[in-house]
Amino acid sequence: MIQIKQVTKSFRTEEVETLALNNIDLHVKNGEFVAIMGPSGCGKSTLLNIIGLLDSPSKGFYQFNEQEVGKTKESERTKIRKGNIGFVFQSFNLIDELTVFENVELPLIYLKVPKKERKPKVTAVLERMKIAHRESHFPNQLSGGQQQRVAIARAVITNPKLILADEPTGNLDSKNGIEVMSLLTELNQEGTTIVMVTHSDRDANYAHRVINLFDGQIVTEISNQFV
Repeated sequence: MIQIKQVTKSFRTEEVETLALNNIDLHVKNGEFVAIMGPSGCGKSTLLNIIGLLDSPSKGFYQFNEQEVGKTKESERTKIRKGNIGFVFQSFNLIDELTVFENVELPLIYLKVPKKERKPKVTAVLERMKIAHRESHFPNQLSGGQQQRVAIARAVITNPKLILADEPTGNLDSKNGIEVMSLLTELNQEGTTIVMVTHSDRDANYAHRVINLFDGQIVTEISNQFV
């Protein structure tokens, strides 16, 4: 699914150039669950943004679903993201002015799914995430764990091939964190590929493979044989 070869990402200002990623090679198969770890500033989020087509590499090759996407324009990357990639963020990134139902429905509206088809889809995913009883509430009326369930519902509503999770339990207590990781594991067991950035050893243990970054380079890869 994901083939990255010799990808470099640098950021320039008038005074300095910062190398965020340095000749990264990474391959992620369909159905894998991969965790990316490393200290702050090592390039984890930059790599996730490139995988998610939110940014493009300065150099190198990126193939997603057998299509070279590293050099595509933003408009083309947006088209590829829709329906193919779901995002789960540490800060939930829900829209405060929309209800739970409306937040989850939004990706379907972007894909121009007819209204009569949207309602049963949203209802089904909210029930699965055990948050349907809050569908008329607004994000600020929910707990952190409930907000992350809504965020996951929004990420999976289009049945994406890939879910990218950036510190998905970072703002949650231990109990809610375990519940969120269990939901992600369920989705993975059903065939969804997951790439997750985390600082948590506990969360990384849910993954099939753990990749450690340091100073923009992959320094180790560890397989969780027991997963």
